Amino acid sequence: MAHYAENRKARFNYEILEKYETGIELLGVEVKSIRSGRMSLEGAFVVVRGGEVFLINSNIPPYQPNNTSKDYDPLRNKKLLLTKKEIATLAGSEKNKSLTIVPISVYNKGRKIKVEIALVKGKKKHDKRESIKKRDTDREIRREYKER
Repeated sequence: MAHYAENRKARFNYEILEKYETGIELLGVEVKSIRSGRMSLEGAFVVVRGGEVFLINSNIPPYQPNNTSKDYDPLRNKKLLLTKKEIATLAGSEKNKSLTIVPISVYNKGRKIKVEIALVKGKKKHDKRESIKKRDTDREIRREYKER
């Protein structure tokens, strides 16, 4: 299982409540570009509209810029594939103003490309400071064990 893109800021800025594995509707050019590791999830988010789920603001540059059609949009909205039950759950939780849905990572599962999305709640500033302190202390502990 190869990871093609990861949203590192999501784990730092949000507290993850639930995770979902989704399929994604892509063009052939986009698949090749993702497999070459050129996708970016920075600033991307997920929206539920009319019983469908869309990935907004994810950037997939063209695989071969010279051969790509002129009307190709690297920031186009991509449809995510979920069950009706999962869509209903996400739509209900999206109405809560404190919760949002963000993509966590893009990876392959067999020949299929999957997107891991999560229902998240924003962290407060003091929570972010705690996670920075925890990360630093863990790093120092690893260094101590490495030196011995």
